[in-house]
Amino acid sequence: MKGSIAIALTVATAALGAPSAALASADLAKKYNCAACHQPDRKLVGPAWKEVVAKRGGEANAVATLTEKVRKGGGGVYGPVPMPPNPTVPDADLKALVEWVLAGGK
Repeated sequence: MKGSIAIALTVATAALGAPSAALASADLAKKYNCAACHQPDRKLVGPAWKEVVAKRGGEANAVATLTEKVRKGGGGVYGPVPMPPNPTVPDADLKALVEWVLAGGK
């Protein structure tokens, strides 16, 4: 009984104290200025995140493909405006951002 209470308190503390992945990724999107060109539901300079999900969401290698695209930049997929490269974003942050976008970016 005593052990069960300790485990429950540990789990509850971890759940309350740790930010959700979505919150952390939304913060990363702000930190790296993604929203200057992208929005969840509407095209801005670049595609809406829902457009990215519609195009790439079902691909087995979507995370790797999009991570590479964000890292190196590119254009011609969603229109004439190229995406600038983002070589300084750490790999872990970039992967978290791409996974967040593919999950709906909200």
